[in-house]
Amino acid sequence: MGASSWRLLFAALAVILFSHQHSAASQNVPKYRFMHNATTAPSISYYDYIVIGGGTAGCPLAATLSQSYSVLLLERGGSPYGNPNITNLAAFGAALSDTSPTSPSQRFISEDGVINARARVLGGGSCLNAGFYTRASPQYVREAGWDGKAVNESYNWVEKIVAFQPQVKQWQSAVRDGLLEIGILPNNGFTYDHIHGTKVGGTIFDQHGNRHTAADLLQYANPTGITVLLHATVHRILFRTKGVSRPMAHGVVFRDTLGRKHKAYLKHRPGNEIIISAGALGSPQLLMLSGVGPVEQLRAHNISVTLDQPLVGKGMADNPMNAIFVPSPVPVEVSLIEVVGITNFGSYIEASSGENFAGRSSKDYGMFFPKMGQLSRVPPKAIEMMESREDSAFRGGFILEKILGPISTGHLELRTRNPNDNPTVTFNYFQDPRDLERCVQGLSTVEKVIESKAFSPFRYKDIPLSLLLNMTANSPVNLLPKHANTSLSLEQFCRDTVMTIWHYHGGCQVGKVLDTDYKVLGVDALRVIDGSTFNYSPGTNPQATVMMLGRYMGVKMLRERHVASS
Repeated sequence: MGASSWRLLFAALAVILFSHQHSAASQNVPKYRFMHNATTAPSISYYDYIVIGGGTAGCPLAATLSQSYSVLLLERGGSPYGNPNITNLAAFGAALSDTSPTSPSQRFISEDGVINARARVLGGGSCLNAGFYTRASPQYVREAGWDGKAVNESYNWVEKIVAFQPQVKQWQSAVRDGLLEIGILPNNGFTYDHIHGTKVGGTIFDQHGNRHTAADLLQYANPTGITVLLHATVHRILFRTKGVSRPMAHGVVFRDTLGRKHKAYLKHRPGNEIIISAGALGSPQLLMLSGVGPVEQLRAHNISVTLDQPLVGKGMADNPMNAIFVPSPVPVEVSLIEVVGITNFGSYIEASSGENFAGRSSKDYGMFFPKMGQLSRVPPKAIEMMESREDSAFRGGFILEKILGPISTGHLELRTRNPNDNPTVTFNYFQDPRDLERCVQGLSTVEKVIESKAFSPFRYKDIPLSLLLNMTANSPVNLLPKHANTSLSLEQFCRDTVMTIWHYHGGCQVGKVLDTDYKVLGVDALRVIDGSTFNYSPGTNPQATVMMLGRYMGVKMLRERHVASS
């Protein structure tokens, strides 16, 4: 197969591919008797806690608080239960490629030109991601000011339900052995811990390929103490300003799918609070929509100013990912992220693989590889090309690198006053030269893995690394202009082929927008608890720590209230 054919093939693979659509009924099969559609909610209701966002942090937080208090959990999306595009490993990526208004993922394109997605489903990003489960490092825990013992207890609480040891097969084993061969040592085996060297991490997919999400942590909830409302979009937080020293959150306004307005208020009880857990895009967006944010932005959208807080929406960051596709001369298993090489220079090496498209029609392509498959739909010419190829042409996988941090940051701004619309966000990938240096070192490491003896069974001997790089650089992985050529530098490759690995964070950072108890500075009875609070992304993949944080803060809040009342 010539270079041009391989480029065409890769371009065809590196697109969004989608599977059967499922009816709304099959996507929203209730699992909990306390879970309801927001259309059934009363026009006014009262609770001790109102949690906005039933995502990776919101579910464990609400479940914990419900043990002692009444909790309302508001989720703008639907249920993950009954939707095989979420629950089945083999269908990974189908939910990401669904661009319908009721999709569990909402597509957005950063101002950098990188295509991304935010969750719109109970369970949040844990319903959409590649499933890798790994803890934050002890250093991260210390820097965050968390109690180490309570952190470990919270991780254990999460892991009893959602974390598993993956069944490492040929492709992942070859990547692991290649990492060890080139010196990413020691071999740490299977562990949830963040340790330098090569390891097998956890996964939220069980041995049968079934996904377990943050929504499953609602099994811990007190069923008489919690109400979960689906398809409930919060439009703003209500503040009391009269008779108080500073604005106090006391309620929320949300709408159901019929457009009907509902209000939920905090009961008049000391210590009751509203917690925003709407994610790195949703949390700063909702603060601004509620009048807490940079005054010039609020006035530009005719939003009444509750508090001029210029740092809301600042410090936005997304860990850049760059990948190299490796076509395989032998069949490969379907695998998501299972192995990671944690280098000492600030780059993480991971891999994923997929089988061919045997037996599929042009209108029924599944996700071949989701990291590259978040981008665009299959063009007609690509479909014709895929149908004309032998199945073996589609075998292979990706080896990728993600940098620590990152150091480069950007900002988020409102686009409209509609909470259903995406805000504008700029991540400024590789603005800091240290990020670019880490990317180059990471890609050099990926190249060494590809050339290793351990990985040799999965590589065509007649395809040079330069061609693999050009195949990637010439594919539609983002909306940036390309500079693909035979002498493409790794620096330019990093810039040209940057993608998201969905680990964006910031916008409501501790020390800037929040205090160390995650309380919003300048107002009362309002916290933010989710990935928007991070100054940099924890571990190689953040979902374990986001779930832990929901549990950790829930326990801490309960203990503090118990002490205050005793």
